[in-house]
Amino acid sequence: MTIFLKKFALLITTAFVAIFSFYISLWIWGSWHDEWSGYNASVAVSDGSCNIAIIPIVGDVIPFAGADQDGSGNTPPPSTNPDDTLAALRAAEADPNIRGILVRIDSSGGSPVAAEVIASGLKHASLPLAALIREMGASAAYLAATGAKTIIASPFSDIGSIGVTMSYLDNTAKNVKDGLKYVPLTSAKFKDYGDPNKLLTADERSLLERDLKIYHNQFVKEVAENRSLPIEQIAKLADGSSMPGALALENKLIDALGDQETARAWFAEQLEIPVEEVVFCE
Repeated sequence: MTIFLKKFALLITTAFVAIFSFYISLWIWGSWHDEWSGYNASVAVSDGSCNIAIIPIVGDVIPFAGADQDGSGNTPPPSTNPDDTLAALRAAEADPNIRGILVRIDSSGGSPVAAEVIASGLKHASLPLAALIREMGASAAYLAATGAKTIIASPFSDIGSIGVTMSYLDNTAKNVKDGLKYVPLTSAKFKDYGDPNKLLTADERSLLERDLKIYHNQFVKEVAENRSLPIEQIAKLADGSSMPGALALENKLIDALGDQETARAWFAEQLEIPVEEVVFCE
């Protein structure tokens, strides 16, 4: 019985060593293959010397990649969508060389839903994260910025524009001039409301204004929550207008005036390292 147990133990030990050796060999091969194929370089954010990732929010904030393409085949203008932005955020968090994230903003806004998704992602970042507004951070772009721990903006920047619009161009007079007639064919009374080729009825306007009020109040609520400010204070500012960086600071829509060097000093303080050790990945 004792001999049997010894043989059994030896068998188990041999099997364990074999499995462990196979695992180590597989790991070494995988690491070598990734380095040889350039895979690690393709997913790494840092080049080994920089430690602050930069995530841009530029152009229109759109719901998904390609949403701003017009089908003309022309290169679309720069834009930002939540999927790409959150993917960049996750990549930065996964890179062991990255110690902070700077979200650099130059945008007049766009989709409020896309901005809400981005803001939520920024709020839950596992690394110190700051937003830097350069030329403009307005409307949906400002909502996205409020997800950052701190917001820095240029004194010359344009900030705010808290509000929602559904305005559109009425084509009815032009259609009449061109001999075109709108033919309504819908299964429900309001199915084609807001179509620019038909006149807007009083009932349809009421529906749109109802929705605008709901969206507006939600926008105000989320900005107030993200900025830890009274909702009444944000409501007073939410007339759709934007303001220079200095006035935005006075109204607590941002935390500091400055540029990327101001952000560098903020990261140095957060990470408790010398300023010269803060290196942006760009």
